[in-house]
Amino acid sequence: MDHSHHDHSHHKMMGHSGHGDHGDHGGGQNVCNMNMLFTWDTTNLCIVFRQWHISSPFTLLLSLLAIVALGAGYEALREGIRRYESAVTKRANSVPREIESQYQDHDHDDGEENQEEEVAETAPFFGAAITGQNRDEITKRAHIIKSVLYAVQNFYAFMIMLVFMTYNGWVMLAVSLGAGLGYLFFGGQTTVAKETACH
Repeated sequence: MDHSHHDHSHHKMMGHSGHGDHGDHGGGQNVCNMNMLFTWDTTNLCIVFRQWHISSPFTLLLSLLAIVALGAGYEALREGIRRYESAVTKRANSVPREIESQYQDHDHDDGEENQEEEVAETAPFFGAAITGQNRDEITKRAHIIKSVLYAVQNFYAFMIMLVFMTYNGWVMLAVSLGAGLGYLFFGGQTTVAKETACH
């Protein structure tokens, strides 16, 4: 009799605790549904962060538009870096011409032939020294800036990879659409066959 009462009490307590645990899980906010397989389901979908939670068709639409913008922004960043590298290369290559023109102007201003001969003899030596120094300064400064841009580009790429790895078909399509639009508007000088965003 005591045993049956004990068992009944035990089952009753377990039942209440089980319902309590279930209520705690069900009542939580921003419950994220993590998928490791391809799906079209967007119920309780969280994108990268718990705060980026899909709770309605409207938030899904806004999120997809934001992802398209992210994909296009990555292509814009790549194009901006490419243009910066091209500008730095042109600037470094233009240093000898600028120094040569300075010495040519100096030659025309001098009226004496001896001074012209002296400048002509010393110009190649000093011109080479100044050219090398200016090139080193330009390349060092540009290398630091390019290193920062490279870090930003890689962080951006891995974030897009994490977005894609939600395994949700709508999100994957948005990433691909953004990449295509980004290439359409910003990728005129880049090749189509390039490395993927995660590399």
